Amino acid sequence: MALLYKADPVRGLTWQALFAEHAPDIEWRAWPDVGNPEEVEYLAAWTAPDDVAQLLPNLKVLFALSAGVDQLDLSRLPPDLPVVRLLDPGITRGMCEYASWAVLSLHRDMLRYRQQQVARCWQAHLLQPAANRRVGVMGLGTQAQQILATLAPLGFALSGWARNARHLPGVKCYAGEEQLPAFLGQCDILLCVLPLTEQTQGILDRQLFAQLPKGAALINMGRGGHLVEQDLLEALQSGQLSGAVLDVLQEEPAPPSHPFWTHPQIVLTPHIAAMTQPQSAFGVLLENIRRFERGEPMVGEVDRTLGY
Repeated sequence: MALLYKADPVRGLTWQALFAEHAPDIEWRAWPDVGNPEEVEYLAAWTAPDDVAQLLPNLKVLFALSAGVDQLDLSRLPPDLPVVRLLDPGITRGMCEYASWAVLSLHRDMLRYRQQQVARCWQAHLLQPAANRRVGVMGLGTQAQQILATLAPLGFALSGWARNARHLPGVKCYAGEEQLPAFLGQCDILLCVLPLTEQTQGILDRQLFAQLPKGAALINMGRGGHLVEQDLLEALQSGQLSGAVLDVLQEEPAPPSHPFWTHPQIVLTPHIAAMTQPQSAFGVLLENIRRFERGEPMVGEVDRTLGY
């Protein structure tokens, strides 16, 4: 059997070495060197070729080398082809680190202190105790739950919102459209880690911002498609929002003229909250291949009806 890799070629060398050492029975091939396409049973990729069904007639599983699959057009894939997200523990650790940094930066007013540094202004501001700062997370999947668990020891008042009801220790949980206004109304810092679907496209808009307490702050670690960028600029201009930390944009990389580059109330990072690391992800991918071979359920298989 053969596995075809279609992603970053530099990291691909590490993947190749890991397969050679730990799974020599699986032949490694790197795009575009497909070889005999009939021998390829597994595709590990960031994006799939449009004609994947014709190109790889015996493909059994598509492994997305990411925690989300919104970069894939699921409608163009064979309906019976399993698509599996990569639940890399390294991605989760990276997301927790980034979330902690972003929340603490907003909580401790670091955007304002950075502006003061540039202006050579030495001025202290009142410190708000963490217990009085309400942090809300949109999306309560595996990564969000780990983020909340990482933030808990810092003493913040934590809440979460998801489509379906969840129960998490130490977290006030809200569910469904009917409870979204109540959730938003008590978020001083709102953190988005939702999957990008038709339902969540553009969810971070002026209507949502208006339901937050005046002066709240935003962190978007989901996808650029969640945010209506002009609405964020208007909310910052009006004072409805006090600041934002953004790791994702509608267009990446942002063009030089994009207003986020120089906005004093925005911290912009180039989609680096977390990255798939072959060393931590390899065991997860290999175990899923072995599960498939044994006829067992794979971890992270996508529900096409939900999009994640």
